[in-house]
Parts: sequence; C-alpha cells; structure tokens
Amino acid sequence: MELSPEDALRINVLLASPIEAVRIDESSMTVHALSEKGEARVRLNPNCREEAYLRTVREALSSHILGSPGGYPVYLKRWTRMGQARDEILESLLLLGEPEAVIAVVNASGLTDEIARRAWWIMQSAENARCMLSQQPVAEGAMGPVLAEFLVEFLPFEEEPRDMIESVRLVLQADLIGAATRQQLWERGRSSNAYYVGFLQALPDALPDPMSPHPAREAACRRLATLIEAGDPHAIQFCRLLSAEGQTFLDTVRRVLKKPSNQDVVVSLLHAISAYFKTIHLVDRRSDDIDGIVRMASELGVKRDAGEQDDAGFRRLAASVPEFSRMVEAMLAMSIIDEPVVKPVFSRTDAVGSVMRKKLKPVSDPILRLIDILTT
Repeated sequence: MELSPEDALRINVLLASPIEAVRIDESSMTVHALSEKGEARVRLNPNCREEAYLRTVREALSSHILGSPGGYPVYLKRWTRMGQARDEILESLLLLGEPEAVIAVVNASGLTDEIARRAWWIMQSAENARCMLSQQPVAEGAMGPVLAEFLVEFLPFEEEPRDMIESVRLVLQADLIGAATRQQLWERGRSSNAYYVGFLQALPDALPDPMSPHPAREAACRRLATLIEAGDPHAIQFCRLLSAEGQTFLDTVRRVLKKPSNQDVVVSLLHAISAYFKTIHLVDRRSDDIDGIVRMASELGVKRDAGEQDDAGFRRLAASVPEFSRMVEAMLAMSIIDEPVVKPVFSRTDAVGSVMRKKLKPVSDPILRLIDILTT
C-alpha cells in the first residue's frame, strides 16, 4: 500500500527539512512536525481505511529515519519501557510518529533536557512526566519545573496511591515547586496520606509543620557529644531521631500507618522507614517476623559471642546513655523494619481499606509501639 501522491510529496518535503519531533493526530488525520522555526502540519488524505493508512504513514517515516519500513515495530519492542534505548538514536525515535517510541525515549537512561522537551511536545502524560523527572539532567534542567507543574495540577485526578506517592516525591526535588505549593501538597495529606509518604521519601529531614524536639534530646546529645564528634553513625542517628525533624518524621509515619489506603502505601512507607535508618542497618538482619525483630532488639543487653556482635554500635550507644536504653532498642528494631515484615500478611490477602488495616494490625501495632517509645 502506498501513500496518496499528495501526501507522499508533502511528507518527503517535511522530512527533508531539519525537524526535531513528529506526532500524528489520529482523530484529525494530521501529521505535526516540530522544528526550530515552529510547528508544521500535513493534513492526510487517506486512500484506504484510516487505520491502514496511518500504518503506511508510519512505515514511510520509519523508512526515512531508520532505513527500513518495518524498522520501528521489530526494532523497538525490545527497548520500550526498559530504559535501554541507545542514547545515539533517541532523537531519531522521536521522528517516527509512534507513541510507543516516545515511551521508549522517556525511559531511556541517556535522556537529556532537550530531548525531554521534544518528547513532551509529542505526548504529555503523568506517566511520561514521572519517567522524565526521575532523570537528574531533566529535573535540573529547564523542563524540570514544567513537568513538576503538570504533575501538581494532575495530582487531584490520580487514582492510584502509588502514582500519587511517586508524583509528590518527584516534584519535591530541589526547587521545582515553591514553598506555597509544597505546603498545599502537605495539607492534602490530611485527606490522602499517600501524599505524606511522598514527603517522607523526598524530605525526611525537612517536613512541613515541624514538631518540638524530644524533651530528652539536649541531655542525650550532650552525653553523646564525643561519639558524635567522632562520626559515630548510631549516636548521630539517635540525636537525629530526638530532634524536631526526627520527631516530625516519626509522627508522620504514625499518621500514615494508622490509616493506609492500600498495600502500595504500606510498602512505600516501609521503604521510607528503611531509607531513614540506612546509616545503621544491620547486615543480613531483614526479617518477616515483626515480633522476632522486637524481641531481638529487646535482648540488646544480652552478652553475645564476639563473632555475633554486629550490633556493637547499638550496644556502645546504649552503654553511653543507659537511661535511654529502651529508646535505643526501639531504634534498633526500627532500623531492621522493611517490606519483608508485611509479606506474611500481603501474601495471603489483596484486601484494601479497613479490611487490610485490620489484617495488618499484628504488624502495624508493634511498629506504632516502637514509635511511641521514641516520641514519649
């Protein structure tokens, strides 16, 4: 099947000029091309069924750009959504008039701010915006604020908590949004605590509306001054927890854990907790037994063989501030908590809402008690 003579001529003229991107509006049967001078349009005149004619148009574009009329579908399916498209062909993929080609580009590891600008002109969607903002060159470039503004405006229409969390996390990078917008997103967390999880992941030490420091912080940190000066991670983390920022982090975790909407929110929250305690993680101590984690932490003062003392940092911390040993034990338990603790529950149910929260209580209640220890 061939293009109508009129379309063949116009598309060849279009491709002969320096263009940056191509998109096809299937509803109006129009080919749009972006160049430095602006936007050009070619209104198609199909000589057969529109679906078949659009396929012919894309074959013509592929033949000119990739050297093969069948180059796009055979070549690209291996790369789409995998972030493995070769950097040197990203610009070419944006000339194929194929939505799946754009998805391959926005997922590519070699994405640049300029290529992101062209891809965004072709296809604007929340998913594409998230993919591009996850790339540092784009987040730090001219497209960063543009994509962030789009995601903020689209957030009220997101239906999946997982997407809400990721959008909030991404727009909180650097200075992509202003302080007023940041506060508005935080306040939306009162009705959808998935927003809070995005904040916990992006700004664990700079959450809005900070609380007061723990009453014991000044005394404890004074006692730990020598260890802190020496760079001891356990002493530093302990004082971090007792600070205003740490108490705000723990209180926000508590708020989310009391009423998560679905399993994605719970898992993302646990990842945020794990990241917060990453400097004091115990090697190979991840467990799916929350009671076992709490029990192991409560045995911190029990004598052990030298070869088993991977918790030596915690033991040194507890010895330095014995009056706060229970809080040190709680910090030890929190540092081990991650996604595995909910696997025994989530592997047996796909419930959401109040039913999920009821089934999750054997896990959530012990974590809430640990938070209470660290905040009271």
